[in-house]
This record gives sequence, structure tokens and C-alpha cells, in this order.
Amino acid sequence: MMASRLNPYIAFDGQAREAMEFYQQVFGGDLAINTFGEFGATDSPDADKIMHSQLETPSGYTVMGSDVPQGMEYTRGTNVSVSLSGDDSDELHGYWDKLADGGSVSVPLEKQMWGDEFGMCVDRFGIAWMVNITAAQG
Repeated sequence: MMASRLNPYIAFDGQAREAMEFYQQVFGGDLAINTFGEFGATDSPDADKIMHSQLETPSGYTVMGSDVPQGMEYTRGTNVSVSLSGDDSDELHGYWDKLADGGSVSVPLEKQMWGDEFGMCVDRFGIAWMVNITAAQG
């Protein structure tokens, strides 16, 4: 029996393949991508769009994404952020640098009043990310 898990599933407006390949460059890992056409919608205007994609990373992260098909509304929201946290400063700084590249930084990744390093950015695909690096206990 597989354990339950919680992971982001991100909707894109025709950029799912490009975005998920970008996240694979950021985090590494194995990326599976399936189009609407591969699932039988070969005559659909969405045939080449991504119906489902899943990235499994060496760090144990799972990121899923798809394109919104025609007829469904796509709205880019600000009510959800993807949060990365931990104590591996080098790993998290590496992710931050790649995610922020081509995007916009709203809070620079730096030491905050609670003692951790924290930053917020929106990547080049309009997805909000938060990174928190736990301060070394000393």
C-alpha cells in the first residue's frame, strides 16, 4: 500500500511542457509527460497539450502539472505558493537561484528576524515559490 502524499499540481496555459522541463532542470529527477492526444484525443485542438505530467526528484519532491484544455477557464492566482524548506543551505540556494532566474523576487533570500534565511519569488511561468532555510542550531 502506498503512503498518502501531498504535492503541488500546477495548471498552465499551454506552457506545461516548457515549465515542467524547467523544473526538471531546477530539481533534477525523472519527468513523465503525456499529451491529450496520447490519451485518445487525437483530433482535439488540445492534442499536443499536456494532459498530465509528473516530476519525481532525487530529494523526494513530486511536482505535477498540466495544460488547461480549451473551454476551461485559466486564471493565474496569487492564493497559493509552493514552499521549499529544510536545512541543506547549498541545495536550497541552488533551487532558489534557478527558480528566480527569469522571474521576479519579492523577498530576497536572506536572514530574517526569526533567524532563518527566507525568500519569495515568482518564476518565469508565474508560479509563486517560498524558500526557507532553517538556521543552524548552535
